[in-house]
Amino acid sequence: MSDVTAGRNEAATAKITRIPLKYPAPRAWWACFLVSLLLLISFVVSSAVLLIYGVGVWGENIPVNWGLAIANYIWFLGIGHAGTLISALLLLLSAHWRNSLNRFAEAMTLFAVVCAGLYPILHLGRPWFFYWIAPYPNTMTISPQFKSPLSWDFFAVLTYLTVSILFWYIGIVPDLATVRDRAKKRWQQVFYGLAALGWRGSARHWARWNQSYRLTAAIAVPLVVSVHSEVSLLFAAGPIPGWTSTVFPPYFVLGAAFSGFAVVAMIAVTLRHALGLGDLVTERHLDLLGCFVLATGLMTAYGYVTEVFDSLYGGDRQDVGTMMDRLTGIYAYSYWGAVILNFVPLQLLWFGAVRRQPVILFLIGLSVTVGMWFERYMLLTTSLYRDYLVSSWGVYHPSIWEWGLFAGMLGVFFTPFLLFVRFLPVISAFEVKEALRETGDLSHA
Repeated sequence: MSDVTAGRNEAATAKITRIPLKYPAPRAWWACFLVSLLLLISFVVSSAVLLIYGVGVWGENIPVNWGLAIANYIWFLGIGHAGTLISALLLLLSAHWRNSLNRFAEAMTLFAVVCAGLYPILHLGRPWFFYWIAPYPNTMTISPQFKSPLSWDFFAVLTYLTVSILFWYIGIVPDLATVRDRAKKRWQQVFYGLAALGWRGSARHWARWNQSYRLTAAIAVPLVVSVHSEVSLLFAAGPIPGWTSTVFPPYFVLGAAFSGFAVVAMIAVTLRHALGLGDLVTERHLDLLGCFVLATGLMTAYGYVTEVFDSLYGGDRQDVGTMMDRLTGIYAYSYWGAVILNFVPLQLLWFGAVRRQPVILFLIGLSVTVGMWFERYMLLTTSLYRDYLVSSWGVYHPSIWEWGLFAGMLGVFFTPFLLFVRFLPVISAFEVKEALRETGDLSHA
């Protein structure tokens, strides 16, 4: 190893490990953390009202019997997909440019999946008995109803969350040991020492670590496809107009990756600016993220076109009526909001100069994130509020408690994420050094 490369390795390690040991922007962090705590209070209050008075406090009705809750469930679960794609898939492909993005992308996945998993639990009549969905031995010898979407959700979300936690924690152990060795305060040495699980960096440790890390990555990649395909089948398996389409599994998977990459781009821009990581999260990384957002966005747009084509080609009166209602009905704002926010600003990403502009990339990512929320809301509400029976028609409007729970879920997401940014390495230091040693240029590795 040359002296130049060794110096760059030491500089990268020092910058990354200095963040949890001596945070560079404490005032900005505290301001954001206080806002997230206020949102978390909204979650506690909204959940308490829901548990005390029941789901009747929501605006749901028949036939729209989930409303905002399932739209947010799918939205949060979709956001969590990009972290696994960036980390696991690119790890298996040996794409070293992922090393500056994978750590906070994985953390985003964890907290987004937790937010998604809380929605089905809160919606249960007795959420403290959520474990009844699992096939465990019980005195009544009753097994779960495996035809129920609740059982599908339980296994899909729990499996994805478990693998994501293992993948994230295995990857961060070497960096926790590095922070432990550089810590000066006793509580930091104890905290990071316990979290590092006795890591010494021996050849045997690295061999076992490499095996487990890649094995978990190989398990995680198929889950990206299977989990959101399962969510799409919750729709497609029901005889509801606008949902009976075979395009739903790939459509949902690509839409999830689209929203996930948009959120990763927003986080990358924010951390790059707030923590002074411009030499680690380079313009090249922003350019690649912009390319991913553009590619997945165009694939999602193809799903929109295919959905319209299926309705018109099939000729079913109810399907065509639902499609026309999406275009011109009372919920048309959600359809056109999704189309405009998702695909109009997206076209700017055809230009490399735009992809390298942090502010513009952030705004495009924000537009896509909001647009994908409109899409989830549109897919759910426009198909349910006018079913086959005129007698079951009913307009749905979310109540203040649904909006309060949504705001609270943002607090559930941001509060642990900010704690992660404050106390743990947000970038994989040892993988950055590996990329520098092998290629000499992190951004083009």
